[in-house]
Amino acid sequence: MSTRPDDAPMTGSVTFVGAGPGAADLLTLRGAAAIAAADVVIWASSLVHPDVLRHARDGAELIDSARLPMEGVVSCYERAARQHLRVARVHSGDPSLWGAIQEQLDRCHELGLRTEVVPGVSSFTAAAARVGRELTIPEVAQSVILTRLGGGKTPMPQGEQVAAFARHGTTMALFLSAARSGQLQAELLSGGYEPGTPCVVAYQVTWPEELILRCRLDELADTIRAHKLWKHTLILVGPALAASGTRSHLYHPGHFHGHRKADREARRGLRAASPGNRASARQEADGP
Repeated sequence: MSTRPDDAPMTGSVTFVGAGPGAADLLTLRGAAAIAAADVVIWASSLVHPDVLRHARDGAELIDSARLPMEGVVSCYERAARQHLRVARVHSGDPSLWGAIQEQLDRCHELGLRTEVVPGVSSFTAAAARVGRELTIPEVAQSVILTRLGGGKTPMPQGEQVAAFARHGTTMALFLSAARSGQLQAELLSGGYEPGTPCVVAYQVTWPEELILRCRLDELADTIRAHKLWKHTLILVGPALAASGTRSHLYHPGHFHGHRKADREARRGLRAASPGNRASARQEADGP
């Protein structure tokens, strides 16, 4: 939705489009439509697969931002404001994750441009899909932590170290961290993951050059180094990557919701099998 009032004067527009992890057909329909409607399409050849440009209309101006600083991109926005142009600014994955869009949005608002952000498919969900895994297995992991290793170009805020997050023991997706794989492995282990914790290393997931590797956590650094991976690489780690699926309460006959009544016998069995009730039963059996 637009972040400016509907009655604001129309002086051009910028739509930030999530290009997805790579494959052009993983764009949303709204994202593809925004690119097709644009007078100017700004994309980074270092991050976005060129097939995404096939959604652009004939005659659209295509600008590769891979070699441009932010000032070069902003000059395009200034021109859009002067000439009432529609711009599609195409970002890899989902723009809300390490997309550096907030400073661009702020500048667009200063210029009086209408803006919209179209979400995209993130590489962490694409990697999970490629290996056929659910990241939130009941009673194993019900949270997913998205983060990156500290010590890079952008400082990490206080309390956001990988080792601290690892103490939760749930599923983690680590971006922008493969270049320092030894440090990454050490922090994950020091945070509490077992050496045998399953990992997935995904390089350029959904691109033609895609490489998907599986390993144990204590093999992570050697696996990344052996394949000389440092850019465009995502790491998934956590016990859910190897856990068997458990019975979901949502589809259990003993579960009820606004569209379905619960079977009484199944409901009693479901309540008796819940972790809280099992713990109470064990306490009663053990005695004081």
